Amino acid sequence: MLIRYKKTYEKIAMGLLSYMPEDQSVKALQETIQQYETDDLWELYLWKDGEDFIGLLGIEMGIDTFTLQHLSVNPSFRGEGFGKEMVQAIQDRYPDKKCQSTEVTESFLKKCTQEESGGADN
Repeated sequence: MLIRYKKTYEKIAMGLLSYMPEDQSVKALQETIQQYETDDLWELYLWKDGEDFIGLLGIEMGIDTFTLQHLSVNPSFRGEGFGKEMVQAIQDRYPDKKCQSTEVTESFLKKCTQEESGGADN
């Protein structure tokens, strides 16, 4: 289930963000969280399965698009389809907008769309 970020989830969100292949210093993670807290065009969501928060997804809104800025899944839950479910949930939330990727999220987003269209199994 996709849940909108709240300040009370800050430590959970920082932990999940630390799984992204970017600068993982505490300062960098705090700056990323600050971006989501202060910029109305940036939206951060946590993915909850049962009682556990296992993933995180962050987007930047555009006029006709949204850009997938961050996507991470706890390594203990990888390979179970949660990342794909998160992408589908955010696309369902904004059906009139096209999902775009960044350099960091591009390969994962391509993998999701290949699987949906019956493309190669990677």
